[in-house]
Amino acid sequence: MSEPGSVGRDEGVRLFLALRLPDSVCHDLDQWGREHLHGGRHVAREHLHVTLAFLGRQPPTGVAHALRALRAACAAAPAFPLAPVRWRETRSVGMVVLSDETGAACRLAQDVHTRLEAVGVYRREKRPWLPHVTVLRFRERPRLDPPLPGTGTFVPSDAAAFLSHLHPSGARYEVLESMALGGSIDESR
Repeated sequence: MSEPGSVGRDEGVRLFLALRLPDSVCHDLDQWGREHLHGGRHVAREHLHVTLAFLGRQPPTGVAHALRALRAACAAAPAFPLAPVRWRETRSVGMVVLSDETGAACRLAQDVHTRLEAVGVYRREKRPWLPHVTVLRFRERPRLDPPLPGTGTFVPSDAAAFLSHLHPSGARYEVLESMALGGSIDESR
């Protein structure tokens, strides 16, 4: 895991903030995907997450601002349940949409967006934030109708700032820093 200070003065990094999923949920989604999702490239098990905000290329100061915003939002957020509710495809990805019955996930995302906008490192998307896990990427839409994965209800393990490294076989993600909901930093993963 990298420390925020490891981002060089002149280099920028591709950055996004996301909720991480429990290992058992990642395992279940990976197995489910292998059984039911054909016609694209599966997202690697270790890359499954719920994106809170994609910030794109950021200089070191932007990274520092984003980390502070995520820490503050996580400190104010309780743990919350999520559960698969439907399958959705866009022109290039397939995703499992998650329920947010308490609204806490949406409130966390909105808090993160507001904090990031206040420091000038993010512009909120026009469409509302949707809790989901991207599980499949494709060039041609396969128009799948899979059964829902059997993960049941789960609580995200924590939130993290991820570096996204572009690679010919797909982006690779590195956790820059993670923090538990409710405020403590989790450096064990």
